[in-house]
Parts: sequence; C-alpha cells; structure tokens
Amino acid sequence: MDIHGENNFKAKSYASAAFNIEKLPLQLSETPYEKIFQIKGIGESSGKKIIEILETGSLKVLQEMIERTPPGVIEMLNLKGIGPKKISTIWKEMEIESIGELLYACKENRLKLYKGFGEKTQQNVIDTIEFYFSNQGSYLYPQVEAVEPQITAYLQKLFGPENVFITGAFKRQLEIIDELEYVVASSNEMVKPKFQSANPPELLEENSDNLLYKLLNGLKLRLYTGTDAVENRRFLSSGSTEFINAFSFRFPDIDFAGISTTDDSAVFKQAGIHYIPPCLRESATIIDRAASPLSQLIQPEDIKGIIHSHSNWSDGSNTLEEMALAAKDQGFEYLVISDHSKSAFYAQGLHEEKISAQHRLIEELNNKITGFKIFKSIESDILYDGSLDYSNAVLATFDLVIASVHSILKMPEEKAMQRLIAAIENPYTTILGHMTGRLLLSRKGYPVDHKKIIDACAANGVVIELNAHPSRLDIDWRHIDYALEKNVMISIDPDAHSIEGFKDTRYGVLAAQKAMVAKEQNLSSMGLVEFEKFVQSRKA
Repeated sequence: MDIHGENNFKAKSYASAAFNIEKLPLQLSETPYEKIFQIKGIGESSGKKIIEILETGSLKVLQEMIERTPPGVIEMLNLKGIGPKKISTIWKEMEIESIGELLYACKENRLKLYKGFGEKTQQNVIDTIEFYFSNQGSYLYPQVEAVEPQITAYLQKLFGPENVFITGAFKRQLEIIDELEYVVASSNEMVKPKFQSANPPELLEENSDNLLYKLLNGLKLRLYTGTDAVENRRFLSSGSTEFINAFSFRFPDIDFAGISTTDDSAVFKQAGIHYIPPCLRESATIIDRAASPLSQLIQPEDIKGIIHSHSNWSDGSNTLEEMALAAKDQGFEYLVISDHSKSAFYAQGLHEEKISAQHRLIEELNNKITGFKIFKSIESDILYDGSLDYSNAVLATFDLVIASVHSILKMPEEKAMQRLIAAIENPYTTILGHMTGRLLLSRKGYPVDHKKIIDACAANGVVIELNAHPSRLDIDWRHIDYALEKNVMISIDPDAHSIEGFKDTRYGVLAAQKAMVAKEQNLSSMGLVEFEKFVQSRKA
C-alpha cells in the first residue's frame, strides 16, 4: 500500500494488526472465529481478513495489489535499507521497474536528484544491489541440507545407488552452497534423457565430463559424469581447487584403480599421510599437517550446555522454565540465559528491575530443577563508545556477560575496532558475541581486523563466540586457527530464541570442524562442574 501511495491510515492499520498478531501467545488457527474479534488490537476489518486467510490461505486485497505491481518493483523489497516509500519514488517518479535498471540509474548519478536520496544513499543502494546480485543462486547450508535427501534419492532411483556420490562444497560443509554436486557413474548421453520429465530442470552447461542443471527451486545441480575413473573423479571433486592442485602436485603418481568408491582413505595411505576428512580439504597447508595424526574434531554430541539463549523476557518465544526443561530433556547439563540488554528496546531489552526479577526466578528454578543449572547472563549491547549497557554494579550480578554490537552497524573499521576493543577490555565481558554482525547472504559484517581482536581477547581472557545460527556463523571459521594458536577459547552458541533454536548448535559444530576445533577448545563442551569452575575463576 505504501508503494502504491494508498491511504496512509489504512496502511498503518494493517501494520498495527500484523504487529498485534505477531505478539499473540495463542494460535489463531485454533481460535474460534467469534473469539478472534475479542482479541485486543484486532478490530472488525482485521478480524474478517484473518478469517479470510484461515479459510482460503490467501488475502484477496493483497493478491490484487501484487497483480498490479511489476515483479521487479516487488523484488526491490529484498534490498536492505530501501523502504516502500523510497521504492514508490523509484517506480512512480523515476519510472524504474527492475533492480538492474536501478543500479544503472545509480551509476549515472540519477538517484540523488530525487527528494529523499542523497549521494550517500545512492552509494548505499549501489553497494546493496551489488551484494544482492552476487548472492543470487546461493543458499545457506541448512537450506540445501533440507532438500539434499530428496535429490539424492531421486538420482539414486534414476542411476542406481551404487552409481551416485555426493561431493563438492556440501560434502565439505561450506556455509554457503552455490551448487549441489554429485559424481554419477554414467555418461552425458545416458544422463540427459533421464531428466526429460514433465517439468525438466534447465540445462545451463554441458561439458565433456559434467552437466550443470538448474532445478525448479532455483538450486544448481552439477553432475560429474563418465563411466571410467569414477574413484578419481570422486576424490578430485571433494576438495577446493587449492587443495586438489596442491595434492596433485605433491602426489602425482596416485593409482586410483581399485580404490573403494565409498572410502577414499586409501588415497591418503598411498600418499603416505594421515587421512584428511572432506571438511578440511580447503587449503594446501592441511597436507603438511597431515604428516602427523590430525587432532580429533569436535562432534555435535560434545556440546554439553546451551550458552547464549533468549527467553520471552526479551525477544524469545518460550518461557525461561520451558527453555531450561527442554535443554535438560535434550541431554544438556546447563543453560546460560542471556536476554537482551536495555538498549535493545526493539527486543524488549531488560531494565535493571527486570534483571532483579529474572535473577530471583532463576534461583527458584535452580532449586526446583535437579541435575541441571541455569546461569544468569545477559547479551549486553556494546554501545557506540564501546561501553557496556549497565553500571559495573549491575554487571557484577551476572555469572557471565556476552558483549555484542546490535546498533549502528555501518561504521568504518577504525570505529568498529575501537568499540570492540573497549568492550573486550571491560573486565565484565566474558564472551565476545557474533564478532562482525554479519548475516550471510543478507548483510556484510562491519570491517574488523580479526588478528587484533583475537590478540585483545587473548590478553583479556575473553572467549570468542562462534554464533551457530546458520545465518551468522560468526566468527568466520577461516579466522579461528589464529584464535586457537593464541589459546583463545571458542564458544559454539546457538543464539537460540526458541527451543527449536537449540538445534543450531550442530551448524556451529560443522563450521568449527572446518577450523579443526577440538572439544577441549570449546567453552560449551565443558560439563557442568568444569563450567562452574570456569565461571567462578573468570568472575574472580
């Protein structure tokens, strides 16, 4: 409605209704229709719209609006920092109907000529569009993981289970997947006809030894084909270009004949080095390290406690007791509850009186729930000057403090470093949360000097979080080796805003494996007794 310049009051009433619905503690689908109209914040008009959605699965007024809006204009809503009113100006006044056109107009300095768009805004739009374009066709690991079993089963049905092998970036556990790759022991001439179904995938590339398809869901599928040297192709597609080139140069005489199609450990035996799992086949340096036995990588079952979680005291979905009981039921030994601090007003951050009340509740629950412990924590905003969100007297009441940046993310490296170093040097900071603030495929992190931050954490005994939310995975695993070298402990934390969020610890573990993290180097792998000792020594 804002894009179309329609009645501002009506648009706000829809926004208000949506806001109220989002905050409801009950499911509207399970609510009798007559009671919907009795809910505070839902009037006659919005109540009828809710019933329409429940009965038909769509909203007629929205569908009509979408039908008279160019698809490229709707796509602009994906661009961070460009709201509907600016999109209205771009469409109605500049007569631009696609993101590509908008980028071209920006490059010609046309955007800044319009009201509400300055030179800085124009450059931000350019940066946002270029980042958006660079990530089209890319997916987060869990998104691919969700569809991989069906794709694998389909390929096995077409070509036989003994002829289909997953490989590439997904096998290496990369956080962003551009293509799902398989080795298929069949020729191009045999593969292509089998894809001619009612809805065939689009063939993007055809090479002598591989085919690239685009599936209906947009995911790209690369099939390495051929009936000869299958074991060779499986190995050569299992590592990065850097790793494979270095390995092939060092060991040119590997004989792939007779090597099992399900186990490539014989390749490393021939090379005279220890086995390198696929997740570590990224850089050339791992080959030298494999001259000695590689350390045991951390496993999902090595996570003993949930550190960094949010309850409905701030922006979480579940009560504190529900979070604790679920964590215990799932085999965890403790829960670190770290709701947002007061500056995060958008997340109902905790003011001092709420902190006291939450601490009393934690003490009650700790007396009630046996064989488990809840730790008092806070995710304190790192303010613009680098200070934390409370006085020292308040900070001292927590068992541990996670310090994170949530506001004013657009800042040069110099400012980002000043804020982070100041927070790290605060004696109450226990863990540095999501170091760069990045959101994969959505938002670049603010620029930081990773080595300087790690050095500061080493000097101040601060743990660095590996935020396990698959959209964050921050600190980037590529920088963890330096932290381990400096004996800085990592903490794989789910940043869970619901019970369901506990599962994200697994994605943090997959990322940590790529950095060769052992369970002894991860804070959340400590059992309850060891973790209590850590907390007490850190507080002292």
